Amino acid sequence: MKNIFFLFSLILIISCQQPERNCTDYKTGYFEFKYNDNGVEKVGHILRSENLQIETYDNKIDSSEVRWINDCEVVFKTINPKRMADKNDIHLKILSTTDSGYTFEYSYVGKSEKQKGTVTKAELIN
Repeated sequence: MKNIFFLFSLILIISCQQPERNCTDYKTGYFEFKYNDNGVEKVGHILRSENLQIETYDNKIDSSEVRWINDCEVVFKTINPKRMADKNDIHLKILSTTDSGYTFEYSYVGKSEKQKGTVTKAELIN
């Protein structure tokens, strides 16, 4: 009986463990992300300051205002939207972090459909 209680307690403790989230490490910096474009894996880059994020991908540059809700959640507002979809703010939540990057989920503000991705730290080359 003691063994069953011990095993149950151990499982309960392990299942309650939260993933590591050192989100403040990723509020600013230079990052890299991979994305799929019609079956072709491509790489994009993010340069983020306290108030601005610049993304480069597929020979495009997008700039967004950055507004942190808390240490792990941020809202991006496209500065010069060119399409209707770009006029919608994006809510991003960091789910877990490592020394080299983070896993996140994002959605358009007000929409329930979420997508996930990962970002890694990168070297800014002049």
